[in-house]
Amino acid sequence: MGLFKHYESSGVGISKYAPKKKGMALFFDLFFRKFGSITLLNLLFFIFWLPPYISLFLMSVMKNYNVLLVLLIALFVVFAIFIGPAMAGLTKVTRLFVIQKHTFVARDFFRGVRENFKNGVIVGILDTVIALSVYSGLKIYPYLVGLYDTKLFYIPMIITLSVGYVVFLMNFYIFLMMTATDLTLKNLLKNSFALAFAALKQNLISTFFVIVFVLFMFILFLYMPPFMLILIPFFPMALVWFIVCFNCYPVIQKYVINPFYDSIGEINPEFTDGTENIEEETLFEDMGGKEKPIEKRKKGKGKRIS
Repeated sequence: MGLFKHYESSGVGISKYAPKKKGMALFFDLFFRKFGSITLLNLLFFIFWLPPYISLFLMSVMKNYNVLLVLLIALFVVFAIFIGPAMAGLTKVTRLFVIQKHTFVARDFFRGVRENFKNGVIVGILDTVIALSVYSGLKIYPYLVGLYDTKLFYIPMIITLSVGYVVFLMNFYIFLMMTATDLTLKNLLKNSFALAFAALKQNLISTFFVIVFVLFMFILFLYMPPFMLILIPFFPMALVWFIVCFNCYPVIQKYVINPFYDSIGEINPEFTDGTENIEEETLFEDMGGKEKPIEKRKKGKGKRIS
């Protein structure tokens, strides 16, 4: 069979000292190896997005608007409280993917939620309030422009959008630092604000991918709403955040984590596998990359023993 034609052949193996993959090669290697884990992570994260789903369902079936309003407000409050800790859990796992450390997806996700619950709640509520403010600005200021026939109201609208975008960029870093460091909330906000301006290249790339995925889901919603509703629990959110973490976490390593370890004269443990300082006599040597290929044995007629 052609599929198993060379099953007896052996190569030289892979040396543990071989150059490590970087850039796009590393991204696609991680993506294909972690695709199943990313899907599971998306399912876990989707649990915290159930309030908006339930809200859509209630709006489509309930006729009592007073009761509906109360339920919608309650669901919105639940969502605003828990979305921040959920982002912390999502970030904890995707960061472990990026630095290629072993992870149990469910265990580490809920550990990330639990360990960062307080800060996550505060950041999540701040994000929700700012998102509502930006949305309100997009509705109110154009209306005021038409009402008073002056374009001066576009100035506060542009300021509102600019503040919203800066906060959007801060989220690329604040949850990564929240799950990777012991910084206080004040320092998390301060550092994420600085990185929103210091890492322009990474921020633009991450913004591009977020916009692409949002447009993709919006198009699906317009033309195939049932398919989009089925797809969301399995696909987009964890994948988008994996891309953001892969793109932005090296910035945090460069500007936040590595300087700390340099100041105490140690190596960032994220760059090691934990065995560098083990000093013991080895019985066997890893010969990956050094072996000679096994030559294919020529086939011939064997001797018959009668």
